[in-house]
Amino acid sequence: MKKAKNETVLLIVMIIVMAIISAINPQFFTPYNMIDLLRSCVTDGIFAIGVMIVLISGGIDISFPAIGAFSMYSVTIIFNYIEYEGSIVLPMLTAILIGIGLGLMNAIFVHVFKIPTFIATLGTSNIISGILLTFIGSNAIMKLPKGFTKFAKASIITVNAQIGKSSLPAAIILLLVIAFLAYFILNHTLLGRGVYALGGNITAAERVGFHVGVVQTFIYCFAGGVAGVAGLAHTCLVRTANPFDILGTELSIIAAVVLGGTSITGGKGTVKGTLLGVFMITIISNSLIMVRISTYWQRAVLGLLIIISVSIAAYQNSNRKIKLLWKKAGDNQ
Repeated sequence: MKKAKNETVLLIVMIIVMAIISAINPQFFTPYNMIDLLRSCVTDGIFAIGVMIVLISGGIDISFPAIGAFSMYSVTIIFNYIEYEGSIVLPMLTAILIGIGLGLMNAIFVHVFKIPTFIATLGTSNIISGILLTFIGSNAIMKLPKGFTKFAKASIITVNAQIGKSSLPAAIILLLVIAFLAYFILNHTLLGRGVYALGGNITAAERVGFHVGVVQTFIYCFAGGVAGVAGLAHTCLVRTANPFDILGTELSIIAAVVLGGTSITGGKGTVKGTLLGVFMITIISNSLIMVRISTYWQRAVLGLLIIISVSIAAYQNSNRKIKLLWKKAGDNQ
């Protein structure tokens, strides 16, 4: 019930925000703009699913933009070099494998060396970025393999308007598949229960039989693989491989996940809430100009949303603890 309550509150707030924006600028609810918003959700939504898994487990990952950038850029270089003309499937699998490998590095630092997740992922983020910029390259690649371009042009629906046309890309299917996979794992597998258990209390999770190393390896490899998918999907959508496009997106993605109800301290979070959070952040980020607000306020708004979301979660947790204490006191009497 509490999960549904959080998502319902977010949905109500989202509807209010959309109504206000629409009242100021009627163009907001046009099919053109709605499809444009959904298109903007694809990359961030895929990233957010991976971040959500890590946060639920009680960790925090800030290396995912670097993993996504490394995966997409190296894959683009490799498949350009071999003059690949096939479909997007093989490059996507390659990006996933690279992401999983980099995610495994996070898992080793966290589980084997017992480094706090924030420090571990901060370190790997800098290592990956440094290798990318020093040895692989940093110049934007405009020429993409034919399979990338073909995938970018594939669309589910296209809407024409006076200012141009907007297409809902087939890449959104990637988001839906990953979201369903995460939902299934979290809600219908023992591994998913282990993710929530680690976020609740890692010592208690180990005592009841969960293998912490296995669960943490899955978490960071999953997040890495998902980041690889997000990076390559972004390259296809913008039709340019530029590592600087997604580096530095940590704040907005984490804000979306936390806004969607995932606890920053672990043990709580849903796929549905995360997707709602991503859409909410996308609305705010993409619609400021429509209501004549400077885009310089975007980071301030995101920071405020994080503070509000974490404060609400902290208030709910404190109320829960107080109720438990009162209940125990009543039972002792």
